[in-house]
Amino acid sequence: MSGRPHLSATGESVTTAVVRALGALAHRAAHAHPEDICACPPPAVLADRADGTVVRSGAVVAKAHAPGTDTADLLTRLALANDPRLAGILLAPLEPRPPVPSTTVQGRPVTLWPHGEPVDPGDPDAAPWEEAAVLLAGLHLTPPPPSLALPPMRGPAKASLAVARMRAARPGDPATTPVREAWHRLPAWARDEAAAPPHRSRFLCHGDLHLGQLVRHPAPHGPWLLIDIDDAGLGDPAWDLARPAAWYAAGLLPPEVWLRFLDAYRAAGGPAVRSEGDPWPELDVPARALTVQTAALAFAKCAAEGRTPDEAEQTMIDACARIASLPPELAADPSS
Repeated sequence: MSGRPHLSATGESVTTAVVRALGALAHRAAHAHPEDICACPPPAVLADRADGTVVRSGAVVAKAHAPGTDTADLLTRLALANDPRLAGILLAPLEPRPPVPSTTVQGRPVTLWPHGEPVDPGDPDAAPWEEAAVLLAGLHLTPPPPSLALPPMRGPAKASLAVARMRAARPGDPATTPVREAWHRLPAWARDEAAAPPHRSRFLCHGDLHLGQLVRHPAPHGPWLLIDIDDAGLGDPAWDLARPAAWYAAGLLPPEVWLRFLDAYRAAGGPAVRSEGDPWPELDVPARALTVQTAALAFAKCAAEGRTPDEAEQTMIDACARIASLPPELAADPSS
C-alpha cells in the first residue's frame, strides 16, 4: 500500500483493523471452546490486496472480500464451492451450510475456510502444473448446477479493472500506449463491454487461475484443490488457461512446462481447446487479454511503488507492443 492509511474510529489503520478482526474470527473458529486458554501463535496475514485480505489462525483462514463485493453473487459462488460434484476440485468453505458470509468487517463480507498448504514459490520445479490442468478440466467438464443462477466469470471484468487502475495511476503516460493499444484491439466481450458469444459463456470457470490459487488440503500432503471462488462463474474455459498461455507466448514460461500443462489438460478431456493440433484459435484472445491485464497491473504497481518495471513486468509490456503492432486481421477474434 502507499500513501497515508485511512484511520478507523479507534485511530488504527483500516488495514490493521481488518486484520485484527479477521484474526479474531479465525481464532474463534479454530477452537471448539474459544474461551479456553491456548498457546496459538499470533494470526498470520496471508494476503492483503485490493481484492481481498486473508488471515490465518491455526487450521482456519478468514477472508474479507473486496469492498463492493456483490453479496448475492458471493453466496451463489459459495454454494458452487459446496456442490458435492466439485468435491476434489474446489476447496469448500467451512460451516454453516448453506454457506453465508459469517459477518462483515469494515462493510466487507467475510468467509471462513480450512487452511491448505500453498504452492512453494521457492521450488518452481515442483509447481503442480499438471495437477492444476486436471483440476481445471474437471471444473470445465462439470455441468453448471441448474439450481444456481451463476453470474458470469469475472475474467474480462478483472482485465478491465486492471486497465482502469493503470489509467488512474499513470494518466496520459506515453509509456502505457502499447498496453492501451493492445487493449483496444481485443473484441468487446474480452474487454467486458459486451456479452460473450454463446459458445464462450456456458462452462463453469474459475476466472483467475494462477499457481497461488492451489492448496493441498488437508495440509500439508493432501490433494491439490482450487481456491478463491470470487471470480468463478459461467464463461469461456480458455480464460482459465490464458495466464500460462500468455506467459509462454511472452517467453516467461518454458515451452516444456507449457506443454506439460496443455497436454495434461487435453488428456483429462478439457473442453477449452481442441483435443489435438493448434490450441491458439481458442487461446489467442484470452491470452492477449491476460497479457494486457498483467502489463497494466505492472504499470499501476510501479507507479504506486515509485519504481520502474522489473524484467518480468517489462517482458509483458513488450508483449503488448507486439500485440499492438499486429495487422488488424490478425488481431481480430478468430472465433467470434
